[in-house]
Amino acid sequence: MDKHEKLIDLISDFDHAMLVTRASDGAIGSRPMAVAQLEDDGDLWFVTDRNSGKVADLMLDDDVAVTMQGSNKFVSLSGKAHAVDDQAKIDELWNEAWKVWFPEGKSSPSLVLLRVEPTRGEYWDNSGASGIKYLVKAGKAYLQGERPEKDASINASVSM
Repeated sequence: MDKHEKLIDLISDFDHAMLVTRASDGAIGSRPMAVAQLEDDGDLWFVTDRNSGKVADLMLDDDVAVTMQGSNKFVSLSGKAHAVDDQAKIDELWNEAWKVWFPEGKSSPSLVLLRVEPTRGEYWDNSGASGIKYLVKAGKAYLQGERPEKDASINASVSM
């Protein structure tokens, strides 16, 4: 599996992510988001309220970071995000659980999609056999007073 495939495979393991934006005063803000869809090329879709602070942030600066973490797997993405008004795509992605935030359902006028188009990603996979492999390499490096060599099956940076 190449690094790009590995990154997409790891992203597909996550249902939630932290979306990081920059506010008008320069402050960095982060909030949890449910992943609505992951496309084959790595683009991510989220749903949100069009009047939210994150949408306001994106109007001023569309650079974002997306982070995911769990069970010894970590992903970090950076790229561009924008709000998308597309009722057909909303219909395609709609999840009844979202009625908690959109009581009017998928026709709610406040509902808007966010599309994140990553330009760069990085992953750390210390799960399963990869985790054991890393522990062995790290232990050996520690005993030799060195750093462990990089291994793309465990950690890599990826241009998207």
